[in-house]
Amino acid sequence: MLVGIGRRQFISALGGAALAWPLAARAQQSNKLPTIGVLLGDASSWRAWTAAFVQRLSQLGWIEGRTVAIEYRWSDERPEHVAKFAAELVQQKVDVILTYGGAVATLKQATASIPIVFAVATDPLGSGLVASLARPAGNVTGLSLEATDIAGKRLELLREAVPRLHQLAIMYDAGYPATVREMGEVTSAARKLSLEVAPHGIRRAEDIAPAFDALKSQADALYVAVDHFVLANITQIAALALSVRLPTVFPERSQIQAGGFMSYGPSIPNLFQRAAEYVDKILRGAKPSDLPVEQPTKFELVINLKTAKELGLTIPQTLLVAADEVVE
Repeated sequence: MLVGIGRRQFISALGGAALAWPLAARAQQSNKLPTIGVLLGDASSWRAWTAAFVQRLSQLGWIEGRTVAIEYRWSDERPEHVAKFAAELVQQKVDVILTYGGAVATLKQATASIPIVFAVATDPLGSGLVASLARPAGNVTGLSLEATDIAGKRLELLREAVPRLHQLAIMYDAGYPATVREMGEVTSAARKLSLEVAPHGIRRAEDIAPAFDALKSQADALYVAVDHFVLANITQIAALALSVRLPTVFPERSQIQAGGFMSYGPSIPNLFQRAAEYVDKILRGAKPSDLPVEQPTKFELVINLKTAKELGLTIPQTLLVAADEVVE
């Protein structure tokens, strides 16, 4: 026996089903590839990490240009560019946006409906990017760097490599709340190790060189809290630190490639690969609010022996054995 339903009920049910379709299925119905918007900093610093993102996407069945389209926007670390490109991606009605923590607030102002995935964020909860790590709420989720939580471990490794360490300088972006909080965590950890601390906040590229003029007589080593602004100026920071013979510790191996002394922190390529898994789930119908913010699972210790030699440092064998990579 057939059960009849009214025309209005039928249309309502059909509309509800359409809303439940995964984004990819709806895109295929309209002969349009699902589109990922990518909004990151300067291309030279981020392209290696987006390559890891694209590689993992392809493993999940999303082939750029064939099964998915990707719209890249590079802000060059300029806030006005972030706002401009956020508006562009929203206007293009991309299906999901991949970004970094520093751009999330601007993107949230631009859209409350397009899913946003941050591949890296220094302190997503403390920065107010999400309501909670377990249930982010809204249209934002992603991966945390745990920067404030591992600051103490990074500092312990630096002291092991530099036994003469008594005075520690901290360089951080004074205009970015997450790195300001990280500076506070480092200061607290340093005092527990009986180290004197000299914080140096920077806001513009023009602040960097004068900071090092002051550091010549103030510190035995330098802790650098990295965000998108510092990352854009990392080559200059590493070179100036070396010129005043300051051992540096950074959060990620790419800063060692720029001439830094030591890095310890989450694997950024791994975080971008995991971000691809978030994007995959969203394109298949998942909601950002149902995807918890995850913590890093893969950490890397990298030591630059070439820089150590220029600084006149002998690295303990125990530290060399523990390192994931030694640059010679």
